[in-house]
Amino acid sequence: METMNEKVAMVTGAAAGIGLASAEAFAKVGATVVLVDINEPKEQAGKLVSEGYKAVAYRCDVSDTRAVKEMIDWTVATYGRLDAALNNAGIQTPQRPMAEITDEEFDRTVAVDLKGVWNCMRYEIIQMLQQGGGAIVNTSSQGGVTGFPGQAAYIACKHAVIGLTRTAAIDYSAKGIRINAVCPGVIRTPMAEELIRRNPDLEKELVRDIPAGRLGKPEEIANAVLWLCSPQASFVDGHALLVDGAFSIH
Repeated sequence: METMNEKVAMVTGAAAGIGLASAEAFAKVGATVVLVDINEPKEQAGKLVSEGYKAVAYRCDVSDTRAVKEMIDWTVATYGRLDAALNNAGIQTPQRPMAEITDEEFDRTVAVDLKGVWNCMRYEIIQMLQQGGGAIVNTSSQGGVTGFPGQAAYIACKHAVIGLTRTAAIDYSAKGIRINAVCPGVIRTPMAEELIRRNPDLEKELVRDIPAGRLGKPEEIANAVLWLCSPQASFVDGHALLVDGAFSIH
């Protein structure tokens, strides 16, 4: 993998799971990484710095448009540019049939999982246009191309993220900005662990349906994100990359 020395990367939802693994991956190839989370990930950024990498923590609620603009402005004022971004912050609704989801639960899911991506992309793109290019990856899900029971609001948002990714890629490809989505399968993240905790039989059920025979690792998604942001993926644009152990085609 080509180094990202002198490059600046931003990762939202960076406190744990896929976001943290991706931030670590960017740091290890030389990027300066802004770790963003609604719970400021000081400890996570501090650990990277203690290991000799370039990282900083930033607190932001991605559903807050003004806060997102301020985050991008601060990043550019501090580091001069923004070369790569993973828009990964997300939440999951309680697992219930669609008609039992409250308006408040639906609205909050859309605010974070869809509007949060919209907000981040908007200001990332504005900056990348000014500097002549960049790469953006949005976290969707294997559910963004399929469906799962009891997760209507979450799945609707993940489908929408792919549509947003593809349309924005068409709009900005000729201007040097590549925009892709990564669609993780069931990954052993804190969010997945919570679902398994609530339903102890879930892991066996999930693994049974995954041809690879196991859950994925956050690092496996991080590797895909790093590739999508690299020159090796220079003609990959508007793509929704499934990383799910063949679940979606099984």
